[in-house]
Amino acid sequence: MFALVSLDKIELPAGSLVRLPATWLDYQTLSRQRGDNSQPKIKYHNGEVLLMSPLPKHGRDAHLIANIIITLLDYLGREYEAFTPVTMALPETSGIEPDYSFYIDHWPAIAGKARIDWVNDPPPDLVLEIDVTSYSNVDDYLPYQVPEIWLYRQKNLYIYWLDNQEYIPRNQSQYFPNFNLQNLVSFCGEIADNRNSSMAIRQLKQHLEDFYK
Repeated sequence: MFALVSLDKIELPAGSLVRLPATWLDYQTLSRQRGDNSQPKIKYHNGEVLLMSPLPKHGRDAHLIANIIITLLDYLGREYEAFTPVTMALPETSGIEPDYSFYIDHWPAIAGKARIDWVNDPPPDLVLEIDVTSYSNVDDYLPYQVPEIWLYRQKNLYIYWLDNQEYIPRNQSQYFPNFNLQNLVSFCGEIADNRNSSMAIRQLKQHLEDFYK
């Protein structure tokens, strides 16, 4: 199957990535043409549109890592809001669709809202990006000032904190400072690969009870 992208029709084979020059109006048209579907993922930045049709592995990894985050938040007794899919957009500047976004410190600011105003409302405290096709770039989130980004690439977790208008790699999360997240993600990933994601999360919960009392 060949990739077909026009303002009237989008057809992308799984795993494909298409990069095109475009205006903000083009981006809006492509997004509307996609309708209620969450695929392909579309982002806009600096006069360019990128479209990516995820592989099944992308969705499974996103589900697993997001559930690790949720499990840790629940274990710590934190309140939060989580969204997927969601389109973050700043008119004429940027449009992006994180795999998951989490409001942890700022959940009261968006609680109960049907829509988020990305100009005036606070950004998510943490976003998750799964990168299977070299689609993800943490700097895409600079216009939104997202405090922390998790990038999962080739079975490795990379954590970035916003610091003086740039994203700096960190070994720990500011929301989970007492956990070795790389080890926990590897632990869950191995179980998911050998069995399934649900067993990985069950084992994670047991691991937390055994080692983080």
